[in-house]
Amino acid sequence: MSYVDGFVLPVPKKNLAAYRRLAKMACKIWMEHGAMEYRECVGDDINVKGMLPFGSSVKLKPGETVVFSWIAYRSRAHRDKVNARVMKDPRIAKMTGAQMPFDCKRMLYGGFEVIVSA
Repeated sequence: MSYVDGFVLPVPKKNLAAYRRLAKMACKIWMEHGAMEYRECVGDDINVKGMLPFGSSVKLKPGETVVFSWIAYRSRAHRDKVNARVMKDPRIAKMTGAQMPFDCKRMLYGGFEVIVSA
């Protein structure tokens, strides 16, 4: 089975272009270091009636939207190896040292073992 790191984060709509630039660089880095798949998705239909609003988990504020992201790996061990290489990449240090276009303190993150895949 494969393994996925998942992220949910609030991004001010005015910062979406900056976030996209950051995400494109992150995608390039993760893929170069062995990730199998990398996706960044911006919320479009996140307030479905009768369900918990997607933005409530990140305490969405006016003028913000939700970004849902995932990175796929062969296994948790593969994820750990890829992430270790990514964290040593000097481009990541430049990115994390810069002003982030979102509130990192409200970001959700977790590692998930895939149980169904097509």
